Amino acid sequence: MSEQDEVYSSKISYKGYFTFRDFYQFCYNWLSEEAGLTVEETEYGEKIAGPTKEIKFKWACTKEVTDYFQFEIKLDFRIDQLAEVEINKGGTKVKTNSGSVAIKLKASLVRDYEGKFETSSRMKLWRGIYEKWIISQRVAEFEDKLSGMADEFLGQAKSFLDLESAEK
Repeated sequence: MSEQDEVYSSKISYKGYFTFRDFYQFCYNWLSEEAGLTVEETEYGEKIAGPTKEIKFKWACTKEVTDYFQFEIKLDFRIDQLAEVEINKGGTKVKTNSGSVAIKLKASLVRDYEGKFETSSRMKLWRGIYEKWIISQRVAEFEDKLSGMADEFLGQAKSFLDLESAEK
């Protein structure tokens, strides 16, 4: 069984105008192309209440960094009171969305994700020695890199929403 340590946990929220489709695509592209993560949607649900929607979806993102370490980021998106609206932009009417966005993110560094050290009790003992004395500096470096990546994603998502709102 692999071991994982949560190295970062945070959330952001936003309320205003944005285009849901563009925001969804931006988040997916940033995680897969900029961060090099494999993104899997593990859950998706919509509830329609009159003219508004509530959308919830979860993503599990992974990246194999070495044959021993793996990055794992779990995202929980919640879009409330999503409505299609028309706004006046430079004298022309433009269709967009309004609503609120909440994103919760948890990032974990997974060690021995393939379970190579799980074959016997002796191998488990060697893993402890390996992690404590041989690669302790490397563990700290990967934890810093992962928490930086997770923080950067939330900052980029928030900036995207703020920028979209400012353009309207």
